[in-house]
Amino acid sequence: MPETLKDKVLKSLIQSQQLKQKDIDEAIALQKKKGISLDKALIQKGLINEKDLLVLLVRELSIPFINLGKYRIDPSLKEIIPERVARQYRIIPLSSLENSLTVAIADPLNVFAIDDLKHITGKDIEIVMSTSEDIVRTIDQYYGVQTAATVSDISKDIDVGDFEIVSEREKGESLDAIVDESEKAPIIRMVNLIIKEALRQRASDIHVEPMADHVRVRYRIDGVLRDILEIPKENQNAVTVRIKIMSRLDITSIHVPQDGRFKLKVGGKEVDFRVSILPITFGHKIVMRILDRESLSIGLGGLGFTEKHVKIMEEAIKRPFGMMLVTGPTGSGKSTTLYSILNTLNTVDRNIVTVEDPVEYLVDGLTQIHTNAEIGLTFAEGLRAILRQSPDVVMIGEIRDNETADISIKASLTGQLVLSTLHTNDAAGALTRLIDMGVEPFLVASSLIMVSAQRLCRRICDQCKQPVDIPQEVLKELDYRFKPGVVFYAGKGCKGCLNTGYRGRMGITEVLEIDDTVRDMLLNGKSSADIKKYARDKKGMETLWEDAMEKCVNGLTTLEEVLRVTTSE
Repeated sequence: MPETLKDKVLKSLIQSQQLKQKDIDEAIALQKKKGISLDKALIQKGLINEKDLLVLLVRELSIPFINLGKYRIDPSLKEIIPERVARQYRIIPLSSLENSLTVAIADPLNVFAIDDLKHITGKDIEIVMSTSEDIVRTIDQYYGVQTAATVSDISKDIDVGDFEIVSEREKGESLDAIVDESEKAPIIRMVNLIIKEALRQRASDIHVEPMADHVRVRYRIDGVLRDILEIPKENQNAVTVRIKIMSRLDITSIHVPQDGRFKLKVGGKEVDFRVSILPITFGHKIVMRILDRESLSIGLGGLGFTEKHVKIMEEAIKRPFGMMLVTGPTGSGKSTTLYSILNTLNTVDRNIVTVEDPVEYLVDGLTQIHTNAEIGLTFAEGLRAILRQSPDVVMIGEIRDNETADISIKASLTGQLVLSTLHTNDAAGALTRLIDMGVEPFLVASSLIMVSAQRLCRRICDQCKQPVDIPQEVLKELDYRFKPGVVFYAGKGCKGCLNTGYRGRMGITEVLEIDDTVRDMLLNGKSSADIKKYARDKKGMETLWEDAMEKCVNGLTTLEEVLRVTTSE
């Protein structure tokens, strides 16, 4: 009987690795017991490491090895090999010529995979080898976000047990047919797939949007929405109910907006999700915000604040009382900044209370209140109740009206450090906004100790960063003094950044320290423009535009991104 490839490799292993036949037999038994490949069994038994096994297979089987990181793959090959097949057999298609298809494979001894590929494609299969890690990473990139996929094609890859729901609806409820459908394995896998893929792609939000004939799933990655999946229309109601149950929301309420939250344990790490459900024409639009509590511990410097700004803010939070404001549009990272400050202040000797709509991050050691206007628990009422609890630090999610502003400022003058947010374009604008709300100028001048304005911009991907030329006529139009020989950078696009050229975001900040001169200007009715000019000329305050341009010329972001998030004034 002729010697098979498997026999040849095992014989070589015994000779080159000085393994005993008993060890090989145990590895084969483990392979059969767990249903895994022979190479995995050998590695799990500790008989050989992956690198040595790869070298051995390349030598014994005379199969070429390829570094997938340096190989450009034709996108049209996706039509030949579906993602489900690629993941199942851990293969990646490389080229197709007439009746021949070349694929990279991690386990060349898997003859069943090669036979299946031949049957699926109708082509002769030529193989090259690559590491399992490289193949999985390439599959993630190749079949990832380049085109919208159909969830029914790939949801089989997600096991029901991949996620542990930490907060779930109580059992024993009367469920209708839709709820029964929502608790079936395919629907659970579908929702798990959406969440798992969002975490893998570093998304901050998941949008599930019903359309006329399907449900669109989009992720917000580094601040930009991207099409990802399409859910079949027939699964729409079951998916909605599944997410409602996870979020502990009323599944019978279909005509009013709802807000909830849930927590998942993924790979031993707990991840918080804030859920908003809005009734629309074709069903319910669901937005799930992914909240990363680890970002609260990286410090203000990690959020993009310069050393000068961090120093001003550190001095401000040492004050026993007064008000600190963070301003900016929705989605500019105001809550993350406030929670980072609270994380610094969160010690056993302080009573810290927050009132929010809704509560963003659940943090141990804080007393957190979720406003509910339907029962009269507004920001103002919540703040009144908080002040009877003897707080040291109070965080108000947002100052929206005169009543909240007035109570907040008076609280800051009677012994509490108050943190809050406003929607203004710059730091100086917050002072006049409070006065426009009806707060007396002398109260604003007496209470405020610091105002920070911020935006979020995308950071250039370090893996594909390269110099770019900016036309001189463009630079001349910008209100900024560039140093001679300045070099601008941009990302070319790579696997690490999903071909966007950007990976991650950072803060663009403007910090206004309130000194006696600013207080006098407020009392004398000076405008926000006058205050901003004083802060720039006399105190050296960097505006949002100047901070963004500084980060641009330092190679952290692109000129295009600077112009997207801020403007010169």
